[in-house]
Amino acid sequence: MTTLHWLETPCRQGVTCGVPWPRGTVVADSTFALADGTALQSWVTATWPDGSVKWSAHAIGPAAHPAGSYDLVPNQRPSAPDDPVEVNTTDDEIRVSTGEITWVLRKPQLIASIRYGEREVSRNVRLVSLRQDAPDEDGSRDRQETTATTHRIVVEQDGPVRAVVRLEGRHGDWLPYTVRLYFYAGATDVRIVHSFVWDGDPDRDFLAGLGLSADVPLSDEPHDRHVRLAGPAGFLTEAVRGLTGLRRDPGESVRRAQVAGRPVGEIGNREVSERLHLIPQWNDYTLDQSSADGFTLRKRTGPGQAWVTIPAGTRSPGYGYVGGVSGGLGFGLRDFWKLHPTRLDIRGAATDAATATVWMWSPSAPAMDLRYWHDGMDQDSFAEQLEGLEITYEDYEPGFGNAHGIARTHELTLRAHDTTPTAADLAEHGELLNSPGLLTASPARLLEAGVFGSWDLPDSDHQDIEGRLNFLFQYYVSQREQRRWYGFWDYGDVMHTYDADRHTWRYDVGGYAWDNSELSPDLWLWYQYLRTGRADVFRFAEAMTRHTGEVDVHHLGRWKGLGSRHNVQHWGCSCKQLRISSAIYRRFYYYLTADERTGDLLDELADAENTFLAVDPLRKVRTDVYTPDPQALSVGLGVDWGALAAAWLTRWERYGDERARARLMGTMADIAALPYGFLTGQALLDLSTGRFGTGRKAVSVSHLSAVFGLPEICSELIDLDLDVPGFEKAWLDYCRLYLAPAEQQVAELGHALTGISLVQAHSRLAAYAAARTGDVGLAELAWRKFFLDEGDQLNRNALQREPAWRTTAIDGALMPVDEAPFVSTNDAAQYGLAAIQNLALVREHRPDHRPDRGATAWRSPVDKS
Repeated sequence: MTTLHWLETPCRQGVTCGVPWPRGTVVADSTFALADGTALQSWVTATWPDGSVKWSAHAIGPAAHPAGSYDLVPNQRPSAPDDPVEVNTTDDEIRVSTGEITWVLRKPQLIASIRYGEREVSRNVRLVSLRQDAPDEDGSRDRQETTATTHRIVVEQDGPVRAVVRLEGRHGDWLPYTVRLYFYAGATDVRIVHSFVWDGDPDRDFLAGLGLSADVPLSDEPHDRHVRLAGPAGFLTEAVRGLTGLRRDPGESVRRAQVAGRPVGEIGNREVSERLHLIPQWNDYTLDQSSADGFTLRKRTGPGQAWVTIPAGTRSPGYGYVGGVSGGLGFGLRDFWKLHPTRLDIRGAATDAATATVWMWSPSAPAMDLRYWHDGMDQDSFAEQLEGLEITYEDYEPGFGNAHGIARTHELTLRAHDTTPTAADLAEHGELLNSPGLLTASPARLLEAGVFGSWDLPDSDHQDIEGRLNFLFQYYVSQREQRRWYGFWDYGDVMHTYDADRHTWRYDVGGYAWDNSELSPDLWLWYQYLRTGRADVFRFAEAMTRHTGEVDVHHLGRWKGLGSRHNVQHWGCSCKQLRISSAIYRRFYYYLTADERTGDLLDELADAENTFLAVDPLRKVRTDVYTPDPQALSVGLGVDWGALAAAWLTRWERYGDERARARLMGTMADIAALPYGFLTGQALLDLSTGRFGTGRKAVSVSHLSAVFGLPEICSELIDLDLDVPGFEKAWLDYCRLYLAPAEQQVAELGHALTGISLVQAHSRLAAYAAARTGDVGLAELAWRKFFLDEGDQLNRNALQREPAWRTTAIDGALMPVDEAPFVSTNDAAQYGLAAIQNLALVREHRPDHRPDRGATAWRSPVDKS
């Protein structure tokens, strides 16, 4: 039995979650039930090599009074919901019933009709977009409106608790999209996950609007029709024909009823009732979130009339309602203000059918401009580009800064109502939109399952390290807020390096700007979540996974499957590599949530090895002559193979894919067969066989090889005990020797290793070897290098008697900020991973441990066990 707790607070909407199981404990065809009889739908998302269940996914429907926790029991028959989801498919449409609500899906729309009982509350739910042929600075621009066309509808799950329908299409002749609709038994809402891929020409295609529209039939009297738009602490609460504030009073009961959204009934005061036709009817409303700091509100009586401004606000939750006392539609966009520029529109509220539109890109904003950010500065040759790398750290190359193939995912909701919802209900619906419920096992239970390699629970006996881990996380939370790391393409990422002179991150300096998973902040955050169970860590990691898997990766075209290295623009760098698109950064979120969109991203990497035909990662620095050859592809055994191994392992455990298993285990055997194993640096891959050549005898290491997930994936593979003789030894040799004294390297390899850097980061390799071999000397080496590194800034702070792990308030910058100039994302991510793994592997060997020395205030997370 496994107890599942709420990540945040119990919620009344449908929920899906993932649960890991120790190897061999749950057979593949097991059923699952909840001990209290709550209806449950379950499926397997990954298996162990022996075929037993590794990860299972579970869905429960909405409940008026959800339990504080649930006990999940294998090998028991689940209860069925009282009102199961029913999916009926014909040649023309798919009809989904969730109880009182019926959703009719029909091409070319997304949803043709939404009915609450016998009444249609919405129809013609469709995607809309605006396209310009020139940027806003060009006065001759032409703006074209398009309604998207769905050409394929597939039922992925059909109940009884949860149904999932995938729709595919295009926004006109560009922007392919995938939409998933999530329905739960008894639910009145549908969760909508919209993902699109940008495939335009950046010089002539400018997206000026992207939205989801729905028509809402209206039959109530105008004074019984209501508009609700969310502000930071409440809602704009209005009627289409307002009865409050008039010169003549309709009566307190009328006024109260209208504000509450109830029928006003008969208006007894004839001075009002006989003049209703003289009260303006407000037809159109707009809430425009132009930045993370403010939105504007306006309304008008109709097209051709002036807009009237409404008091503005700061951050809208992005939720609204239009309808009347006999029903209507709730609508919203998750992370509305964080993904600005966004907008909520209501049009036609005074007519017989209003239209609600949730804009993912607001038409009020300047059109989306994805042109490259500079003119190349005459860097036409590799030599000139390498010179540029030396000064701005940007790896520029003509034509490589094209955004073609990048993607973005948004999460929206539509909710059917049989009457205008109360203020309390609206507030709950907005909160559920932005913090959707999630059930999760405790950190101790996740650890017991033996997933994700080397990590352990926090240890209050090491408060200095735990405090610094907390300091680093909280610092990035505060920096995201203070530096406004928000916006359509930016939200979820963090910056790479700080500029202490200007008191800002280097947002405009080549390769020092957006981080794009450089040195694995994704991994640091997910491991910190696994060990603490903290909701704030989960949400931060969730946003990063959504961003880095979509925006930093090309999903179409020449570089499909590859990601872009850090740059002023997320897609700008010419370094296109698997180290950024690696499956290892997505697996956590997929398994913890069973999110199908993340599963799509993992599926894109099914044959990730073929990406090495697209571009040679070493083309600018090679001294040999090399052209990508399908039978002899140069693949690095660190960054490259680590990403391939993660993709193959994930494919194998999700689908039982024998091709992926063969390539994974075959290349593991080949690495073991190389005379110097991982220390060889690179090998030649034959795509037809999926095997490495094993004749290379060179020794070559890179400081980057083990900082993009290689230690984590090797730890997982060794834990799987796959019977690949020599693989563990090859990895342990690398772990032992990278930080070994030069004389030891000479003795074992014939010469000392060069290019040794990121010493603190690699301390966890020595710790891993120590834990596997029992070598106390290696454990001591690991701690010595963790604390006494010769270079990294975080270690220089650690050497001080009173470590300055604190921020300084800066008042003279653009905005008041708190800075810690010694923190860079490279160092923070690798400090986090080294600290977590060293504590998990060799904590008992830490020398001169004084928990109070330099400790930063640290609180143990709430116990969820």
